[in-house]
Amino acid sequence: MAADQPAATEKPAVADKSTVVDKPAATEKTPPADKPEADAKPTGADKPEADAKPAAAEKPETAGKPTATGQEQPPAADKPATTEKPIAELQHKENGPIPPSNEVLQCAAFSPYVGDLNPDKGTHPSRELINELLDKLVKETRFRCIMTYGVMNGLEYVFAAAEARNLKVIAIIWLDDDINVNTQSINSGIEVARAFPQTIVKLSCGSEVRTRHGNAFDGEITRCIDSLRKAGVTQPITTIDTWWEWCNRSWPCKQTSFGKSVDWIGTNIFPWWENKYSGIFPCTSASKAADFHIARLKDLRKTYPRKDVILTEFGWPNGPAGGTEYNIHTKQHCGVAGKKNQMRVVEQTFRKLSQKNWSGVAFEAFSENWKPSNEGSFGSYWGLCEGKPPYACAKGVSSIPPKR
Repeated sequence: MAADQPAATEKPAVADKSTVVDKPAATEKTPPADKPEADAKPTGADKPEADAKPAAAEKPETAGKPTATGQEQPPAADKPATTEKPIAELQHKENGPIPPSNEVLQCAAFSPYVGDLNPDKGTHPSRELINELLDKLVKETRFRCIMTYGVMNGLEYVFAAAEARNLKVIAIIWLDDDINVNTQSINSGIEVARAFPQTIVKLSCGSEVRTRHGNAFDGEITRCIDSLRKAGVTQPITTIDTWWEWCNRSWPCKQTSFGKSVDWIGTNIFPWWENKYSGIFPCTSASKAADFHIARLKDLRKTYPRKDVILTEFGWPNGPAGGTEYNIHTKQHCGVAGKKNQMRVVEQTFRKLSQKNWSGVAFEAFSENWKPSNEGSFGSYWGLCEGKPPYACAKGVSSIPPKR
């Protein structure tokens, strides 16, 4: 994940016990459960990779609270002067039909907090940088859809830049524990949704809010959803969270209170983190990760039969090469980081999604160097492209997602 960006790959909910969840649970963080690396079925143990040494066991946290105000971004040199106008003035005069909510999307999670940039402090991404990164993505990969992690602090420019490149966008309105900032974020989300109805195809009120805060800010999610509806926003709306949260932190999977108020289900599934924290799915290798993704999606589709279910984050760290972690319950080592394993997970998952005409978002387009402080030693290795100039993309990424 990114951060209004959110902090990247946060999250697994500890899944050893089925707990009922829809009651507001204080402000305690809910242990994330979405990230194992196992097979489609709950398996207790894939053989751990032999010589992999355990990496630091620090639990990742989703970070990145957006700041209320950000530095004004300099206009990009290669963009027409119109991009400096207010967002509302950038919209098309002709508002054509909104793409159907069941459109199959093959996207990459996009956060421009690369290099020395940090969403929690300092300057925010410039328009020049956003243009450069999107140009790289278009040139070196086949992704023509991105998912973004915020609508403020200069990130609102991403939508104009995406539209100029014919990219579709799933836009996350970042929500956290600062109510005033959330209000600004919701208002900005309404503005960009209205301004770019052809480019922004889906909206989310927050990303992993429950994973980070339990039920403490359910009211903020509801306030965001209600505000978008009252404003007449036409794009389908959800709140993105882990499969464990969408299963109401229970196994077998049960519906949550948000099931009736959203238009679609956006779920993040990471076998890598399941391998560390989950007591239900403690061991999934890279070769079985794609099957695990599909299995959890099937669980959610069965639980929410009338909703479109989208895999809004999935991936695998490409380093440190050979790095691994152990499961806190079983002490098994099942996930091994590396470029080959990353490509295997992404390629196989997109292939299986494509076979079913299901949508997915690979996490993530560019590595973010600020993440280790929040997610441990693997935090800065999730990008399919490097997080520093010249932002080179992994060999083979140009062939994914596969042609349908």
